[in-house]
Amino acid sequence: MPELPEVEVVRRGLAPELVGQIVQSCTLARADLRWPMPSDLPQLLRDKKLLKLSRRGKYLLFHFEHGMMLVHLGMSGTLRFVPINSPPLIHDHVEWIIGRKCLRLNDPRRFGAVLWTQQFEHPLLMNLGIEPFDETFTPAYFYQSLQACRGPIKTVLLAGKIVVGVGNIYASEALFCAGIHPARAANRISATRVATLHRAIVLTLEKAIEAGGSSIRDFLNVNGTQGYFQQKYVVYGRSGEPCRACATPIRKLVQGQRTTFYCPTCQR
Repeated sequence: MPELPEVEVVRRGLAPELVGQIVQSCTLARADLRWPMPSDLPQLLRDKKLLKLSRRGKYLLFHFEHGMMLVHLGMSGTLRFVPINSPPLIHDHVEWIIGRKCLRLNDPRRFGAVLWTQQFEHPLLMNLGIEPFDETFTPAYFYQSLQACRGPIKTVLLAGKIVVGVGNIYASEALFCAGIHPARAANRISATRVATLHRAIVLTLEKAIEAGGSSIRDFLNVNGTQGYFQQKYVVYGRSGEPCRACATPIRKLVQGQRTTFYCPTCQR
C-alpha cells in the first residue's frame, strides 16, 4: 500500500502541472471503488479551477472554491499522466482532463477512493494525528502523547492517532534507526529515546521522499517510473539476512496483522 512518502511524491508530481488549471472534464468508468464515488462528480468539477493540491496522511486533497475532492490510492492505485485520447487500460476507473493534462486513476484491486466534500473537512480526516513534518510535531509533544499509550510502539505508530503517515515500512525502518524494539511499550520509552525516534521518523520519511518512495509491487509515480527507496531498507523485508550494523540475522514478528522486521541485537 502506498504510504506517506509515495503519496507525497505523487502530490509533488501533480501540483506543478495541475494547480491553477481548469477542469475540462471528469469521466467515471465505474463507481464501485472502496466507497461509491459521487455520481455528480463530473458536473461538480467541470469548468472549475484547481486552487491547491495538498496531502493529509495518505489522502490527496484537491481544493476548489466550492469544495474538496479526496483521492486515496488504496492498496494498488496509481495516478498517472497519459496522452489525451489515449485508450484506457483495463483498470482505469477515473479520468480527469485538467488544463492540457490527462490524469487517470488506475486501481486493479479497487481499494482506492474518490470522494467529495463541500465542508473542506471529512470524517476520514478528522481523527488523524499531526503531520510528521508539521512544526507542532515536536519531541516534547511526542513524548507527552506516548505516556497514555500502553501498547507496543510499532502498533501505536501505525494507528496514526499521534503522528500520521508512519506506515508499516517506515515504522520498521525508523524504529531500527532509533534502536528501539518494536514491541516495547510506548509509555515505557524515555524522553531521550523518544527524541531519537522523533528524529528517525522525520529523517526516514524525508529520505524516502527524496528517493521517490518505495516500489515493492504496484507503486509508480505520475510519470510511470518507480521509486527506489526499497533498495535502502535496513530491516524491512530482510528477515534472515544479516543486520547491516551487527550482522545478527533480522527477525520478523506479526503485530496487529502487520509484519514487523527488526534486529534483536540493535533494538532494545
